[in-house]
Formats: sequence, C-alpha cells, structure tokens
Amino acid sequence: MRITDVEVLVTSPGRNFVTLRVHTDEGVYGLGDATLNGRELAVAAYLRDHVAPCLIGRNPFQIEDIWQFLYRGAYWRRGPVTMTAIGAVDMALWDIKGKALNVPVYELLGGASRTGVLVYGHANGHSAGEAVEAVGRYLDLGYKAVRVQAGVPGLSGTYGVGRGELFYEPAEAGLPAEDVWSTEKYLATVPSLFARVRAEYGDEVHLLHDAHHRLTPIQAGRLGRELEPYHLFWLEDVAPAEQQEAFRLIRQHTTTPLAVGEIFSTIHDATLLLREYLIDYLRMTVVHGGGITHLRTAAAYAAVHQVRTGCHGATDLSPVTMAAALHLDLSIPNFGIQEYMRHTAETDEVFPHAYTFSDGYLHPGDAPGLGVDYRDDLAGRYPYQRAYLPVSRLEDGTMDNW
Repeated sequence: MRITDVEVLVTSPGRNFVTLRVHTDEGVYGLGDATLNGRELAVAAYLRDHVAPCLIGRNPFQIEDIWQFLYRGAYWRRGPVTMTAIGAVDMALWDIKGKALNVPVYELLGGASRTGVLVYGHANGHSAGEAVEAVGRYLDLGYKAVRVQAGVPGLSGTYGVGRGELFYEPAEAGLPAEDVWSTEKYLATVPSLFARVRAEYGDEVHLLHDAHHRLTPIQAGRLGRELEPYHLFWLEDVAPAEQQEAFRLIRQHTTTPLAVGEIFSTIHDATLLLREYLIDYLRMTVVHGGGITHLRTAAAYAAVHQVRTGCHGATDLSPVTMAAALHLDLSIPNFGIQEYMRHTAETDEVFPHAYTFSDGYLHPGDAPGLGVDYRDDLAGRYPYQRAYLPVSRLEDGTMDNW
C-alpha cells in the first residue's frame, strides 16, 4: 500500500475546520483534523505546500517512521502550526491502518482498558444563578462531571461563558474582539459560585473550573485554596504554563487538583510539571499535540508520575479529533476525563461519526479506523470565514499579559 494523494479540505459548518484526507493506491483513505483556532489557513498552507509532497509514495502503515520524519526532518521543529500539521497526518494514518485491518483504532493501541470514557460538559451562565441552573440541565442529561463558568459582575463579558447551551464557539468573524478583564473581580466571585453549586446538588457530581491562564502563581494558589472546601475534580489553566517552575509556588498553597496543557504542542512543554508532580491532569490534545503517536508518548510519561490525562475537547477541534481522542482515552491506563463540548448539527452532518454518548460516558464505537467520515457535498455549502478568539485588556487598557 502506498500514499497516492493528499487533500487539504477547509469548511465552516458553524466554525472553521481544516481536514486532511490521505488516499492510497488500494482505495483506502484516512482523515485527520488540522484545525488551529484563529490560524486555520496557516496549517492548511503548511500541509499543502510542505508536508503533502513528502507523503506521496510512502507506506501509510509506517506511522512511527513518518511521524519521526515530519518532526525530526524539519529543522524548525515544534510550535502549534507544525505540530497540528503532524497531528493531522498521524490521525489519518491510524485511520487508514484501522480501515485496512478492519478494526477500530483502539484495538491497534492495545485494546480497551475501560468500557467507556468519562466526559464533562460545560455549564455556563451570565450570572451565578444561571450557571447553577445549567448544572442541573447537564445532570438531567446523564452527565456525571460538569465544568462550571459564570459571568463576572461588573464585566460586560467573560471568556469561557458561552452564548448557547451544549455548544458554543468563542471565535468571532472579523477582527479580534477586545474584552475587558479584572482578576480582582473574578477572584471575588468564584468561591461563592461553587458554594452554591454544592449546596444545590451535593457532593456526588464532579465539578471542574477553568481560569483560562489569567492568574499569577500566587493568585492561583489563593483561588485553589479557597476552592478546597468544594472538592473540585480539577482547577484548569490557572496560570500560563510557559514558566513551568511557577507551578511550584501554586502547589505550595493548595491541594486542589490542577490541570494544564491544552495549548501544549509537545511533551517537552510538560516535563518539569510531570517530574516534580506539579499537576494532576495533562490536557494535551491529539490535534495540537502531534497526533495519537505523540500523545501516547506523553500519556506514558505522565503515567510514570501518577498524572492522568484530560484531553481538550472544545468545538475548536472537529469530530475527527474527538474520535481520535476517544480511541486513545479508551486504551491508555492513566486516562482521567475527556472534555466534551458538542458540535452543531451542521458540523455533525459534515462529519458523520460512530462515537456515542450514554449516561455520562462516550464510546468511540467499533467502526474500522477512527469511525468518522467527511461529506464533501455538505462541506461545500460552508465556505471559510476568517475568525479570531477575543483578546483581553485590563480595566486600565493594558494588555492582560499573564
């Protein structure tokens, strides 16, 4: 079997997605997700102009060798554009191999380690009261874990608080929106939010919260400590992790479990965090973390340090990545939880998939490969639209530079 053609497909059914489709001389093709929110066309060009020509004629079963070629063969390594492109190729090759051998990808990864993948949904509200009510709706749907985010009084908008239920897209068409942020106002509201949720729903539901990299280490330590009475499943992205050493200070001040890593592109971004037991969950994702091949390496390294996985799973990745994550989640021993923000009906139509939700768990299904397809006839209805994530400024007008 040899690779004969590589297509880079861009569509926008509710938001922009970049999809890689790799064809072989035996008629088997594989799909990979190459979506990088706000920089989609950069990855599309990288794949089309630089990666695709290098794949023609190669044996798609040589997944590890192709991964190493794309990573080590480029002098300028790493970074989100490069690793997203490599991740797309890697997903497509696993998809091809599973289809050719007529087995789901998780069987190629060692088989299932569990019967399903625990997921969490996003309960949002512009006020604390709305957020508390939203938690109840997720519990009614069968979720056992819920991320809770609420608007901050005194601010016109709060990143992470969606405009809809079950799914939302924070990127907006046009130039980047510039929102106002106040860390002081935020810190004053979060503990009381979780006090209300626990009072309403008790201790059985797993609760999560995302600080979106907005805090200094000492502020993060304070928030973690104040949330300890509410026993969070995790507190996510409390501070930027470019300075891994900063988590030493955070860890000194709180026992609230910490999760970080959705913007990491390689395991090298997390080595100190793992070696020194500074986090509890690694949130790297298949699409931005170099694909299944590299994320298996990251998960194995995390397992040595008693750290579990918690892959990013928002709408800025396509059902192809969600499926790939579920196959990995099902197979690895140190899986923790999977973020699950549902896609729009239009997205699900363009990307029909085999994975299913039931009683708080997802399962990738037993279709050969990843279990996701791509409808060209529907994708053509949704042309690309430039969109950006919002930018934050502090109340005095300076950039929120944390």
